[in-house]
Amino acid sequence: MDTLNTTPNDDGSAHGSAGSAGSIAPSQTREVPEKYAHIPGWGADLDRANRPAYPMERTPPRLEGVHWHEPVQQLQTVEVLHSIERPSITPLFGSPQPPSGVSGMLRRVAFKYSENDLRHWLLLLFADRVNMVEGLGDDLKRGHVPNIFAEMGGKAAFKYDRAATVQKIAVAGAVLALGVMLLRSRRAGRSGDEARTLRRALR
Repeated sequence: MDTLNTTPNDDGSAHGSAGSAGSIAPSQTREVPEKYAHIPGWGADLDRANRPAYPMERTPPRLEGVHWHEPVQQLQTVEVLHSIERPSITPLFGSPQPPSGVSGMLRRVAFKYSENDLRHWLLLLFADRVNMVEGLGDDLKRGHVPNIFAEMGGKAAFKYDRAATVQKIAVAGAVLALGVMLLRSRRAGRSGDEARTLRRALR
């Protein structure tokens, strides 16, 4: 398999010529360009030994016949979140679902952290769950009552993995029943305290 011998340019990019598969040593590293050094995590994969695709990747990649050095920047009409490892947004990006609501607030906070920070990914996962609830609210606003059981694959799960599905339903039911019991006991306790307070006040 042909690969390329590469030499770093001043901006951190590479140029090179075709060579044998063993012409690039895995331990070859490049220094992080000064203009990117202030970005946390930038250049973490400059060492080829840390790249899962090595030595199959090509530098530069296979882009024969293109008429541009870099794609034309897409017009930004909505908010686009991007990693702090990047100095700016990518030339092309998705725009149908810009961040909004509580989930959007969580995603904005998440993108303040580097991608090597666990908080970045945990916040994004939590934002996805919040967004799911927001979607249910949007359905109800439009007059559509979602069939949550079917949309989450409940029918297929009950058909092909009935034992596990029944177990999940039983556990969820038990947790729900326990929550209702605790809530009722708290209310009963508060009602008893209020009644005792009222009796003392009337004495």
